[in-house]
Amino acid sequence: MGAGVVIGELDIAGIFVSPLLLCMLTGFTARIILSRLLQAAGVYRVIWQRPLFDTGLFLILTCASFFVLRVLTKV
Repeated sequence: MGAGVVIGELDIAGIFVSPLLLCMLTGFTARIILSRLLQAAGVYRVIWQRPLFDTGLFLILTCASFFVLRVLTKV
């Protein structure tokens, strides 16, 4: 990686919030929406361990939102 840009806390109405918390909330809401779409499409019928799949999906979406936040905050 380059010089290393540090993502600081986010100031929301005077309350400092960790960016990881924001990314986790984004990942969780995206997982809920994506899970409903996958359920409607019938994809969950072929998935063996749904809780394990949902946990992996949550982690992937959280990581993706963290990388998007990092790209957006680069100066």
